[in-house]
Amino acid sequence: MKSRRQFLLSGGSALAALAALTQWRAFAADTARVGDAANGASGRFEVTHTDTQWRQMLTPAQYHVLREEGTERPFSSPLNDEHRSGVFACAGCKLDLFSSRTKFDSHTGWPSFWAPLDHAVATREDGSFGMVRTEVHCRRCGGHLGHVFDDGPKPTGLRYCMNGLAMTFTPQAA
Repeated sequence: MKSRRQFLLSGGSALAALAALTQWRAFAADTARVGDAANGASGRFEVTHTDTQWRQMLTPAQYHVLREEGTERPFSSPLNDEHRSGVFACAGCKLDLFSSRTKFDSHTGWPSFWAPLDHAVATREDGSFGMVRTEVHCRRCGGHLGHVFDDGPKPTGLRYCMNGLAMTFTPQAA
């Protein structure tokens, strides 16, 4: 049986490893060419800004998600509970991404959709954290939106699990 000291020391090692992984992930995000795989080798987007301009345009939390490929805490976005008819757009460049008609409650804590609008998003393989996932980016500015999984509802069977911070919502006029 482990002593309390051994337990605390092993927990400290795990926390140190997690902190190192988090710092590596932030470094990788800073040095990655966001969108290269999604938009071909050029990595060029219709909407581009300097890092300073992005920081001025976005809140710190939006910047972390959109430009550093961060993830918001589950159940923290008001968009998770948005049920009106309307359109979800990129918070970085205002490109319409998802219709409310494709939104569903995935019970994951993030706004989820079974399909994006045509020509709205691009994807690439994400091998971070020891797993392979499909990362979703805005096709116009390269902003990180979230990930897509194959456990969604019909008709596509897909679940676009998006960060609410990466999007805005515009309700349709009645």
